Amino acid sequence: MTALDGLLLHRSTTAQQVAAGLSERILAGAFAPGDRLRESSISSELGVARNTVREAVRILELGGLVRYEVNRGAVVISPTPEKVEALYTARERLETAAVARELRPDQLASITAAFDALAAATASRNVMSIVEHDLAFHSSIVATLDSSRLDEFYAELTRELRFYLTVLSVEDREHENPEHLLAEHEAILSALRDNDPARAVAQIHAHIETNAHRVKEILAQP
Repeated sequence: MTALDGLLLHRSTTAQQVAAGLSERILAGAFAPGDRLRESSISSELGVARNTVREAVRILELGGLVRYEVNRGAVVISPTPEKVEALYTARERLETAAVARELRPDQLASITAAFDALAAATASRNVMSIVEHDLAFHSSIVATLDSSRLDEFYAELTRELRFYLTVLSVEDREHENPEHLLAEHEAILSALRDNDPARAVAQIHAHIETNAHRVKEILAQP
């Protein structure tokens, strides 16, 4: 038996199928942090072209599940409490700075639209869709800082955040009961609609701090 036994291909393109299956294996612990994803072995075992596997690995890299290392190739990321703390601190600083002032109507409309999309995504009970729209909501908040460089920086953060949010959702089964997740985001939106920066900052801080603490708890589990 290998880490790939039983992997079923069931999405639109073969590369997406492979990426989805590998994601499930990584999140399930079949591949340990630091493990190499050997494209030739995966290609041979699944009976797909190596270029297809390479494309699948790129999808995983964009999702924050793997990174490329010199002389090693693609490896599963190795999360640590320190990395989580640094990542979530950077996220918290950006998002609280964004909501600490009055927003323009068009900015509030964009955040509202992102929330509505998140609410719609929760109905699907699809983990990846919920995580994607969760991140889009927070990205719309950072976008109010009107800085393309900060948008790019936050986009880099979301690559890794996507991994941790997926772990959190799978472990706590948030996708099955998303009411609490929606309530936290609605509280942020409500503060922004009420033009209450202090409350918005407090809501963002509490939301991110709770997430970071829970992720570190999950990672500490044997």
